[in-house]
Amino acid sequence: MLGEIGSKWLDRLHQQISKDLRANDWSQVEIADMLGTTQSTISRQMMKKPVDLNASADESTIDGWAHELSQALITMGPQSNVIRQRLVLEFQFGGNNTLRFDKTLTGMDLDSDQVQRSLLRRLEWAVGRLDIRKLADSMPAVGLNIASALEGAMVVEDVAAFPGKITLVDGKLRHHETPSFGASTHLATMLIQVMKKDSEKVAILNIKPPLLADGVNIAKVKSVCEDLGYKLAMAPKGVIAKGVSKCDILLDEGAFGWEPSLYVLAHNPLELIDRCHQVLSGF
Repeated sequence: MLGEIGSKWLDRLHQQISKDLRANDWSQVEIADMLGTTQSTISRQMMKKPVDLNASADESTIDGWAHELSQALITMGPQSNVIRQRLVLEFQFGGNNTLRFDKTLTGMDLDSDQVQRSLLRRLEWAVGRLDIRKLADSMPAVGLNIASALEGAMVVEDVAAFPGKITLVDGKLRHHETPSFGASTHLATMLIQVMKKDSEKVAILNIKPPLLADGVNIAKVKSVCEDLGYKLAMAPKGVIAKGVSKCDILLDEGAFGWEPSLYVLAHNPLELIDRCHQVLSGF
């Protein structure tokens, strides 16, 4: 109940707030920062018609709330710093029974153990968002994996991934173990290389690049990157080419006994899945 309907409430609320703020000259990046999402998500939300709810009265309520919130945000300005949010959730049942949860979200930094647990949860959530229909033809023979690093990661143990890879079985993605730190030496090494050049890129996944009879279809990869505005860099045998600074996509053309790989990079696991879907749609 809450998962389906509550998600629709939030989606419509975000859509309406985004459109109001954009109409008042906020940039998509400013809107994304305020709503805690990504610029690409804001762009898609604004292109779609508002999410339909089960009742017109609910739509009116959400739209009114969105308008009030957006007007308040416009008054505060895009550079405002939110330091505390209040979350209220209430269920009313027959027999005069009510469950109410009222919590303050403070934005306080977590201790190191909490940060690590939070990152592991985000990786599990990210896998659940992968679109199998888009991914099916781009699954690497060695299996797919997703990794994300702690801030300032310098060693493999600072990077979390799924042990034993993620595979496609009977039309579903399967992973036999939950993510853990130090689980993927290869992806972790790749990500640490990237972070030394572009410290904001802390999430990575691997997919199979488009192929021709004689190897990787490099022209297609370049074309997709250009269309999306992503910076492409080469990484032969998992080593990023010299002179590369910032990058969004890494391409390893492969070699004898070495499988070709394409690595998608992002600022967090949420954005990573969005970027992966964008790239796959171009293939």
